[in-house]
Amino acid sequence: MNKRVAILATDGFEESELKSPMEAMKAEGFTVDIISEKSGTIKGWADGNWSNSYDVTDTLDNVSAKDYNALMLPGGVINPDKLRRNDDALIFIRDFFKQSKPIAAICHAPQLLIEADVVKGRTMTSFNSIKTDLENAGALWVDKEVVVDEALVTSRNPDDLPAFNAKLIEEIKEGKHDLQHA
Repeated sequence: MNKRVAILATDGFEESELKSPMEAMKAEGFTVDIISEKSGTIKGWADGNWSNSYDVTDTLDNVSAKDYNALMLPGGVINPDKLRRNDDALIFIRDFFKQSKPIAAICHAPQLLIEADVVKGRTMTSFNSIKTDLENAGALWVDKEVVVDEALVTSRNPDDLPAFNAKLIEEIKEGKHDLQHA
């Protein structure tokens, strides 16, 4: 099953939340591209410090949601805060919703979905510190390890990665969801 998945990230992503889903998707035979604001490498965050660098496959100005079957958004505090100020990142995210494709976001990554204005009426989870932000944006927040709402997969933190990865892969295999919406 040749599926192509974009991971949107920049410096300061939670390393486990990029590495673990990426490895799980690659183990399924999916092609996984790391998309960022800049070319070269981006640096992860782990245990309160900068961690490893990851090669960027392509930049936002060179890609389109139509090139991919799904989108995965890792968390961390710094990563979504930087990307939510990037109009190209928000357009890229919105386009996955418009094309009814699976999207997965973990930890603080739903901040990007709030900024892209795609959470109203959706049942979601996240890191608990952004619960009120999601509710204020119109989402129904629940405290579960993984929540799936019409191809939108969300999880709370790195402890939820096994469940998150399993649902992410399941949704990618299912493909487009007619009821996926922004």
